[in-house]
Amino acid sequence: MKVTVGVSGGIAAYKAAELVRALQQQALDVHVVMTESAQQFVQPVTFAALSGHKVITSLWTLPDVPDDNFSSAIEHIDAAQSTDALVIAPATANILAKFAHGIADDFLTTLYLATTAPVIVAPAMNVNMWQHAATQHNLDVLASRNVRIVQPASGYLACGMTGSGRLAEIPSIVDAVLGVLHHRNDLSGETVLITAGGTREALDPVRFLGNRSSGKMGYALAEAAERRGARVILVSAPTALRPPANVEIVPVITTEEMRGEVINRVDQASIVIKAAAVADYRPIRQSGQKMKRQGPLTLDLEPTADILSEVVARRHPGQLIVGFAAETENAVAHGRDKLLRKGADAIVLNDVSREGIGFDSDRNAVTFLTAQTSLDLPEMTKRDLADRILEEILGLRRPQHVVSETGTMFE
Repeated sequence: MKVTVGVSGGIAAYKAAELVRALQQQALDVHVVMTESAQQFVQPVTFAALSGHKVITSLWTLPDVPDDNFSSAIEHIDAAQSTDALVIAPATANILAKFAHGIADDFLTTLYLATTAPVIVAPAMNVNMWQHAATQHNLDVLASRNVRIVQPASGYLACGMTGSGRLAEIPSIVDAVLGVLHHRNDLSGETVLITAGGTREALDPVRFLGNRSSGKMGYALAEAAERRGARVILVSAPTALRPPANVEIVPVITTEEMRGEVINRVDQASIVIKAAAVADYRPIRQSGQKMKRQGPLTLDLEPTADILSEVVARRHPGQLIVGFAAETENAVAHGRDKLLRKGADAIVLNDVSREGIGFDSDRNAVTFLTAQTSLDLPEMTKRDLADRILEEILGLRRPQHVVSETGTMFE
């Protein structure tokens, strides 16, 4: 598949070289278009060498430039318009304004108006330019036209300021490109409510009861559902993860906070995925001051709310509800028991006794349990696993499922 990378004139233009290489590593044929300003930061020969293709730098032929690394739009217009995706990185405030207002005064802006391929923009600029009402309005206009926006990161900027406006990390941009290229749109029109992370129950102002959940599986599910066209609500306990783009984030800390936010939103959801590791108990009493070491300590605990059971009790027709279970022994038996007790449509079972996967890892292997079936999904990245889990969830709407000898599920 062919991807065209548009490079506009910001200091982050040099990072586009890394993007080209990263896209090539995904077996994509990458072509590059540069604005005149971009050429002040990076020479076209850099992208020609990386991509293996001539770089389009102008609407017009360049008779005084003998370098074969340059190309005119006249020579490559057909190839450029046949691109499968157009990604602009970095996208300056100027290029965003031109796109939003239909200005076509160079090859990149002309290509944007002419292409029917999906368009992705990765903005990068000074924090004040990013926050300006005009820029935000232009982004709203582009989003309304189905342009995918990869939100910039926060941090130290080239101008010496700190704040939002730094080009998103290259893997995030690559994920966005892959998302539109392999976009199945099978979750279009769905609202998916996902919980993630591990809740915390305070003992005192310093200590809490918690668990080892990193939130990576829940966040991967949120990203995958968004890529597939869903509106995603992510109710997240504390994690160290970057919030997924284009996802509604609802931060919580305690189990009761998570319960409240889930119950307030569950009626909006057509699919509910309870991936969070929720504390089963909380202290009956919390100390208002840090507890001092004074010998043995006995804690009186009480059960927390059973969010999954409450969600099932409130379900509306057609709503799919999927829970997660972490087990260390007799995993399948305990997972199926949870499925039957809770009344969910499916349970994603984690055997957390296995080393190298599960908690804190970027990889996992799970068993997808329904009332009739048990499907082992082998070890893979959590990103890939998220898509597999979503496929199985959507499969719950099919009339029946039969498990083959290899563990593959067929209608």
